[in-house]
Amino acid sequence: MEERIIRLEETVALQERTIEELSDVLAAQQKQIDAMERLLQAVATRLQAAFTVGATTAAPPDEAPPHY
Repeated sequence: MEERIIRLEETVALQERTIEELSDVLAAQQKQIDAMERLLQAVATRLQAAFTVGATTAAPPDEAPPHY
């Protein structure tokens, strides 16, 4: 009976250590996801701004392109 209790305690200790390690990995991954979301939002904003500027500075359609 004593041996069984020792094995159970060892199993619980291993599981607690594993849960803590997984929690640390999950927290690190969430930080990385947050950073990537901020970067993606910045890129999307810059892209939208570039499209807006490009749309307002385009040559009128009835003008011939400069290479003619």
